[in-house]
Amino acid sequence: MFGLGVPELLIILVIGLVIFGPGKLPDVGKALGKSIREFKQANKEADKPNDAMANVTPAPKELAGKKDENK
Repeated sequence: MFGLGVPELLIILVIGLVIFGPGKLPDVGKALGKSIREFKQANKEADKPNDAMANVTPAPKELAGKKDENK
């Protein structure tokens, strides 16, 4: 996992305790977990086909080639 070992994780935990304090650390963890969960959910929704775009038909071939005709 990103090349982090036990000593590095302990240092990060100690820095987090110093910055946020033991009372705020669970709240920070909860907010981080919620953010990751919402990001994953939004990513899954972005992969789903959009119903509004499902009914769109491509442009006819004769219209697609007439873009550069005025030059």
